[in-house]
Amino acid sequence: QVQLVESGGGLVQAGGSLRLSCAASVSIFSPNVMGWYRQAPGKQRELVARMATGGTTTYADSVKGRFTISRDNPKNTVYLQMNSLKPEDTAVYYCNIFFTITTREYWGQGTQVTVSS
Repeated sequence: QVQLVESGGGLVQAGGSLRLSCAASVSIFSPNVMGWYRQAPGKQRELVARMATGGTTTYADSVKGRFTISRDNPKNTVYLQMNSLKPEDTAVYYCNIFFTITTREYWGQGTQVTVSS
């Protein structure tokens, strides 16, 4: 069982920045993809960004050029640097880890990001 603990959400004005962190509760050695998803009220959960163990990244078109995902493998932690935030970025952001060999995945509890106009 892997627990993911997120931090860094909050309230920010449009144009501002936030940095989200997500730490896994155990040391991870299997190949995996760690990432961030978000869900706004009344909308489906969507991918924001993800990064594989080897460094391959994927971003949603809506955040390209503004958000940067990174990870510290020895610390089993993934980060999401969010710049130039917009009101439409307001959502609950969830950390996710997907193990590519077993196909198991785990989710964090979510952290609220609110961008005021």
